[in-house]
Amino acid sequence: MRNPTNSPPSRATADEDLNHPLSMTAFRRMKVLVGCYFVLSVLTLVAAYVLRDDPAMVTDTVWVRGVIVTAASALMFAFVGGTARGRRRAYLRLRIASAVMVVAIAVLISLPGFLPMWMRIEQGVCGLLLIGVVLIVNGRHLRSLFAAPRG
Repeated sequence: MRNPTNSPPSRATADEDLNHPLSMTAFRRMKVLVGCYFVLSVLTLVAAYVLRDDPAMVTDTVWVRGVIVTAASALMFAFVGGTARGRRRAYLRLRIASAVMVVAIAVLISLPGFLPMWMRIEQGVCGLLLIGVVLIVNGRHLRSLFAAPRG
């Protein structure tokens, strides 16, 4: 992967690395996980709409959190796409965003009374999906693929 002439790697080398079976598997898995996260987030907004007349089930916090999570999941999907195209900044954003979201979810579902139980469960599932992303994006193969060039 390293070019001994200290010139930037050729596009063919980068494409070769991105199309490596380990890379393709990692990208596919992350797309599935983040896609599930997005679909679940959209379904949560649909559920909030359906349950909107029950103030115990749908609070203002549910609406705000639901919209934020849906937007974040769409953004994460864009980061996965950029990562799969070899964009280092998208990879770094995906690493940071996925880890931050896991921590935020853990904190929010642990706060007593902050979210109704149904949304705590939904957020817990979202957190599990994102833990999968965190594990893949921080795995040895992708870290080496997107390592900063030396020199």
